[in-house]
Amino acid sequence: MNHTLRLFFFIFIRIFVFIFLGLNVRRKNLLPQSGPAIIVANHNSHLDTLVLISLFPLNMLSKLKPVAAADYFLENKFISWFALKIIGIIPIARGPDIRQSDPLEACHKALENGDILILFPEGTRGQPEKFSDLKKGVSWLAEKYSNIMIVPVFMYGLGKSMAKSDYLPVPFFCDVFIGTPLFFEISKDHFMAELKQKFQELKDEGQL
Repeated sequence: MNHTLRLFFFIFIRIFVFIFLGLNVRRKNLLPQSGPAIIVANHNSHLDTLVLISLFPLNMLSKLKPVAAADYFLENKFISWFALKIIGIIPIARGPDIRQSDPLEACHKALENGDILILFPEGTRGQPEKFSDLKKGVSWLAEKYSNIMIVPVFMYGLGKSMAKSDYLPVPFFCDVFIGTPLFFEISKDHFMAELKQKFQELKDEGQL
């Protein structure tokens, strides 16, 4: 039942994303065709995860694993069920709850299972088209799995369609810019600097 419900939900979401939002995707061919891989994107809207999942074929739904904050998405039974069973998130502890042995353990298992992680390295939703500081968790994954491609994605307009404080989306043309894949080299600091530069290049492209 959950599989059927999840499939129905994402068929509806795909229609919503490409018609209601007028989504325009640049260089969709750069998305990974299979896992393991990591998608890293800016985070301005409640719609971000749904838009990213909608870029992939429906037969890849079971391999797409968005990483999300456990304290937010597991706060009540309905949201927890929806996040885990329909969206398929990997819940990650943050703040005081991060004292567990390895907060990225579930991410390791997903990559070793050939899944595609969807990460928001800013850690939380920010202001439309503005960057917050990037968290270094993705660099730990990049170092451990240095042969895995990490694909940067910048989404432009979603923060205006449905911002952090909004509960209902409004029609707004949105663009998704997909960058060339990164691989870990040299050090975590070097990787994070390279990732930040890639995001800036994609952001600049959206403003042309």
